[in-house]
Amino acid sequence: MSAAPNEGSRVRFTDIRDALSPIIDPEIKVGILDLGLVYGAEILPGETPREGDSVRLRMTLTTPQCPYGPMLLAQVHGALAKLKGVRDVDVDLVWDPLWNPRTMASEEAKDMLGIY
Repeated sequence: MSAAPNEGSRVRFTDIRDALSPIIDPEIKVGILDLGLVYGAEILPGETPREGDSVRLRMTLTTPQCPYGPMLLAQVHGALAKLKGVRDVDVDLVWDPLWNPRTMASEEAKDMLGIY
């Protein structure tokens, strides 16, 4: 379920980033953006601003067996669905490439994880 878009509003990539920033991996205690779990987002504009936009997000988890996976996916979907101007959200869980904190995590996250 998504919020009704306001007339004239379009979702922006900064809106997506801001919506996802507070989402933390509860096991690692680091944000999903800093961990590099979000691989990309696509905004598919509606015919009119009033119709609203669709957001398609590609993300992964730290492991396929992540016990918090369903919860994280639900949080991501919910955060994006609440954005003004969004009518539909599709969160694609992908495993290619596999998550590697040495190459995908931010420098701050690497410090928090003890990766030097």
